[in-house]
Amino acid sequence: MLTGLPPILDARIETLILGSFPSPASLAARHYYAHRQNQFWRVMAEVLGEPLAGFDYAEKQRCLLRHGVGVWDVYRACRREGALDSAIEAAERNDFSRLAGEAPRLRRVFFNGQTAGRFAGWFAAQGYETRILPSTSPAYTLAFARKAAAWRAAWEGAPHSGAGEKAVKRNSHGEKQR
Repeated sequence: MLTGLPPILDARIETLILGSFPSPASLAARHYYAHRQNQFWRVMAEVLGEPLAGFDYAEKQRCLLRHGVGVWDVYRACRREGALDSAIEAAERNDFSRLAGEAPRLRRVFFNGQTAGRFAGWFAAQGYETRILPSTSPAYTLAFARKAAAWRAAWEGAPHSGAGEKAVKRNSHGEKQR
């Protein structure tokens, strides 16, 4: 059984990005999105306007947190041969009940790809705005410019259509707004 990574999370985050489960490269490095072909850090550099490529992993984490962004995965443990989400077996989900206490300002949850996006309904039912975004994985062959544009649009609050999306506004205390 493989065990995932601890979340990048603090009380200031307003947006949480959830992936499925770390790749073998990420598990070995103990860094989210460590595979050199994964486009996560490139996409986030575009979205945040920060030179993330020049940062070491600790500074990348600090930068995300400064921008109110957390990172975690939907699965805390699983069995998997290789790196593909389709190979995930016996998955155990993370305990998301801790988010209300640890991230009281959290208002939106973005999913990095369809596998993680399977949890969008649960988060929407908890009152979070949810968006399923194109996977930054090299296995998802959508052109980088299109991935980055979709992620930027989500950040800017542009309207989207897609499975699992449901927008719910939350106030600064994390309570649903009507």
